[in-house]
Amino acid sequence: MNLERNIENQIEFDKLKDLWSTFAVTDQAKDRIRKVSVCLSETELRKHLKDTTDARVLIEKLGTPPLQNITEMNDILIAAQKGDCLTPYQLERVEIILVVIRRLKEYLRKGKMYPNSLAYYDENLDDIPELHEEICSKIRNGAVDDYASKELGQLRNQLIRCEEQMKQKAEQLLRSHKDCMTDSYCTYRNGRICLPVKREYKLKIAGSVIDKSSTGSTLFIEPAGVAKYYEEMQLLKIEEENEVHRILYTLSAFVSASAPVLHEDLAMIEKLDFIFSKGKLSLDMGAVEPAVNTERKITLTEARHPLMDQTLAVPLQFSMGEKVQGIVITGPNTGGKTVAIKTVMLTCIMVQCGLHVTCKQADICMNSSYLCDIGDGQNLAENLSTFSAHITNVLEVLREANQDSLVIIDELGSGTDPTEGMGIAIAILEELRKSGALFLATTHYPEVKEYAARTEHIINARMTFDKKTLSPTYQMVIGEAGESCAFYIADRLGMPNEMLRAAIRAAYGEEAAASYQFQTPENSLTRKTGAKLSKTKKGNHHVTLSDRYKIGDSVMVYPEKKIGIVCAPINEKGVLRVQLPGKKIWINHKRVKLHVAATELYPEDYDFSILFETVENRKKRHDMQRKYTDAVLAYNEIDQAD
Repeated sequence: MNLERNIENQIEFDKLKDLWSTFAVTDQAKDRIRKVSVCLSETELRKHLKDTTDARVLIEKLGTPPLQNITEMNDILIAAQKGDCLTPYQLERVEIILVVIRRLKEYLRKGKMYPNSLAYYDENLDDIPELHEEICSKIRNGAVDDYASKELGQLRNQLIRCEEQMKQKAEQLLRSHKDCMTDSYCTYRNGRICLPVKREYKLKIAGSVIDKSSTGSTLFIEPAGVAKYYEEMQLLKIEEENEVHRILYTLSAFVSASAPVLHEDLAMIEKLDFIFSKGKLSLDMGAVEPAVNTERKITLTEARHPLMDQTLAVPLQFSMGEKVQGIVITGPNTGGKTVAIKTVMLTCIMVQCGLHVTCKQADICMNSSYLCDIGDGQNLAENLSTFSAHITNVLEVLREANQDSLVIIDELGSGTDPTEGMGIAIAILEELRKSGALFLATTHYPEVKEYAARTEHIINARMTFDKKTLSPTYQMVIGEAGESCAFYIADRLGMPNEMLRAAIRAAYGEEAAASYQFQTPENSLTRKTGAKLSKTKKGNHHVTLSDRYKIGDSVMVYPEKKIGIVCAPINEKGVLRVQLPGKKIWINHKRVKLHVAATELYPEDYDFSILFETVENRKKRHDMQRKYTDAVLAYNEIDQAD
């Protein structure tokens, strides 16, 4: 069975895998850890758990096994089998892996001193000593060694001797023709040994011009007597290269012939790395080997969540099965209900994946499927509310649940009207009971507690709460229903008695409110003085910018501080027109301040054209209003924008 990714995330098994993979060395083992899922075969599961125990014992007795990442080795073997010539670097990688195999065999052989079946895996490893010896004798420091073959040694000695003769001949010519040279030493140009000859003495030195200086005053000449040694050296290098390739191809063929054995060795290394990673994880967490049963019972003694700090996690005592099919857990918020059910399921999954568990003792039943609904599940992309998401998940759980399933549901029936949510919660529990699955559910509904108390094979459990410190103790008591402690906590935190009395009356009736024993003396809610709003005075809140100045208003124009009269109101750009002595100007309203309103200066129906127009224009406008005329209004006033 493959665990669905969302279930792994909800119970944090994905985080445990991340921790587990840090103890693996090979990439293949890490990949196997990421893909690991629960085992459904009892025989195989018992073997997996035994392997984990044996791996931990060997680590405790002999230390960490000598494992190494082998990803690169697979590519090398493929290249060898294709007939490629392996490089000295690749052959050294093969040699290193052979050393790892030999050391791992020795490590497992030592483990045979203890009754440990894992130690006998050494018989499945072959370190191929002949191949190791052959590579070591021929490859050294990333190159083919001088003594890899008799011929190669002779060729390299001849090369050294030829190069020395070439240098001696060049230096002899340099000393005998000092006056013709620009320097007192030989130099190399394009791989050839040359003499630095002055340009004017070019003909005195027999040889070939290989290069010249930037100024052209010095010619780099290879003497004719040196050239024959250079040609001899090039022939020797070709022979040397051929011999090196012959040796590399011979070794590559040896690796290719050994590839089937090496592939088996690599597969065994990956397998052992996976097994030892489980042992390392067990040792790191201080875990124990659990017992496994198929009798549908789960017993955990001092269990703790494997990802929580051991010094902070409160051990969980838990038991279900036989006559107990389902447990309804109640208690205050942050009381540890969710952690408790996650711990139970995560522990069961760890066992069925062949891992040790963080308990003092554990007896776990095998399950065919693990189903859960945890968290608010809100999905904005699919437009699902918290309640809709819960119901969608729960319906899927109910479709898959059977007599071999383990189901956990957090906050059963939450996210909707309490009365309706309570009814749905009971219906879900009844359906789970009919399926035969083992299940754990958390809730706050008192009616669900009553249902659990009266229904066969379902019991209540509560998370304890310290009323003195107002903090949860994270202890589960099976067989007792819990209380939310909401009224008690609110009372201790200072909620006024009258408010609390109203809350109790609304929840449980007048009699309960009258009999409640308050923890704090009678008090009232003191209201704090907050910030005040600044409001606009009545009558002014409808004033707009266009209403601010009227035609005829006397205004002060800044910064000149001149007095003018408004002759055109403010437009949409916040600009108005003002009549000043001898001119009219357009000006932004921010540069104008009301001096005297027109209502105080002029009668109500005063004709402002008397102020702003000439007598001639006024007469023409009067004619236009009563008959057709060809007259044109003339404005001779000086207009300017300011």
